[in-house]
Amino acid sequence: MLKIIPLGGLGEIGLNMMVMEYGQHLIVIDAGLMFPDDYMPGIDFVIPDLQYLQQNRDRVKAVILTHGHEDHIGAMPFFLREFSVPVYGTCFTLELLKQKLKEHELPQQPDFRTISAGDTTSIGPFSIEYISVNHSIIDGVGLAIDTPEGIVVHSGDFRLDPTPVDSQSTDLIRFAHFGAKGVLALFSDSTNAEKEGFTLSEKSVRKTLREIFQTSKGRIIVSSFASNITRIQQVIDLAAEFDRKVVFSGKSMVTNIRLATEQGFANIPDDMEINERQIAMFPDENITIITTGSQGEPLSALTRMAHGHHKAIKIKPNDKIILSSRFIPGNENAITSIINSFYHMGADVVYEKVSDIHTSGHAKREELKIMLSIVKPRYFVPIHGEYRHLVKHSQLALDMGMPENRVLLAEDGRTICFKDNEAGLGETVHTGRILVDGKGVGDVEEIILRDRKRLSGDGIVIVLLAVNEHSGETIYGPDIISRGFVIEEQGALILENAKAMVAEVLADLECTSSIDWTEVKADIHKRLKRFFYNIIKRSPLILPIVIPM
Repeated sequence: MLKIIPLGGLGEIGLNMMVMEYGQHLIVIDAGLMFPDDYMPGIDFVIPDLQYLQQNRDRVKAVILTHGHEDHIGAMPFFLREFSVPVYGTCFTLELLKQKLKEHELPQQPDFRTISAGDTTSIGPFSIEYISVNHSIIDGVGLAIDTPEGIVVHSGDFRLDPTPVDSQSTDLIRFAHFGAKGVLALFSDSTNAEKEGFTLSEKSVRKTLREIFQTSKGRIIVSSFASNITRIQQVIDLAAEFDRKVVFSGKSMVTNIRLATEQGFANIPDDMEINERQIAMFPDENITIITTGSQGEPLSALTRMAHGHHKAIKIKPNDKIILSSRFIPGNENAITSIINSFYHMGADVVYEKVSDIHTSGHAKREELKIMLSIVKPRYFVPIHGEYRHLVKHSQLALDMGMPENRVLLAEDGRTICFKDNEAGLGETVHTGRILVDGKGVGDVEEIILRDRKRLSGDGIVIVLLAVNEHSGETIYGPDIISRGFVIEEQGALILENAKAMVAEVLADLECTSSIDWTEVKADIHKRLKRFFYNIIKRSPLILPIVIPM
């Protein structure tokens, strides 16, 4: 029996990780992270729970990476701490991963194996052919996996751009080739399954960019994802056309453009690139700055410019700021904040909501239909998206005439079983989300998140006192310290009443012979919690500290 198990990416954006197993062979497709939701204060990112793979450690044979975005390779440093298996990926994907691994100490040197579109890899009973796909990052691939039960096609992240500005297009001929042979199942990207029509071509974005270059009299500052080499190359080409020097700002931007240039994916004309210190040597109309920070990340180069904290680049009234990326949900407030800051400084800002300055890397509904129609799978499984995206993609397949029993709507952990040309949903295996906070991996659980939310919402109240451990007599205190709850001068009466309430708890103890200090602290917590809520309708984190002496 062929089993395919999503460990992440079905029910959320990001966290993409899928297991394919047959007999004693198990391969992993992608190992991505997810950026934290609003209810995860302080968390840096989230990775899939690897428990199922750990339980089947001896069967894990390889990892296959479809492309180099964080939601597909971001969990690899943590995976490679646990598993020493070959890692297959295209040249640019593996170079991005190698840069990421420099920040991590691994127990062994990874076994990287570079592949290209058109190559075939054999791993046990699996034969994997890599198919070129167009996406918002270069060197991405889809997969056609020949298994003992039939051919499984994994689309990877893709779009159908009929006029790409680079040489990489989605190889519909190869996808159609497997469709003609007969495909057991198609696993297809669902990120834009809600959106009608076709994805805007990169060539249309180039047209918009060119109009901006034609009309701008001052510096042009373009912010984009550092992984979007195609977009960055367009800006470089336009800067060359309009006799502008190019400056790269931001660590990831500098690193990625260097990697892309070394591998021939990007081309910077001789004497065109300058560093930040050389900007003042040229007229403003001859300067283009390409930078990170399109999502308003607090430490990014663009955000530091917006706040006047960038050591080398100060915004001027004639500057044209271009945010050449979409607003990722959850980042809207941060992005609009820096846009407003730029306007306060007198600059002009161009962004997705007012201009065709960005296009998605994911196929919209008409493109998804084309993929379904040429692959012609016996079974269809939507992947990569929140649950509503998976449902919309399933409905699209049904609208195209696929039988309802051949459209499998799965979620993380649900085993999809294939046997004798039939398929169905099987058992559910353990999945989950591991929270990464600094160097801590998995040590932040729900109770800590709950405390952090309370701290951010209503602050903290610390009750400090020292008592005689035998008689319960107060030696010091009670002293009450509050942070983020009330201003101590203005809330003095509330805090004094709280002290009196603690004193009442202690007074009840003096006549007892045996004192349980855990119960005392619980009693103080309960009374103060009720008191604060009744008086001021706030629920701070209350921390009683009782020191028996």
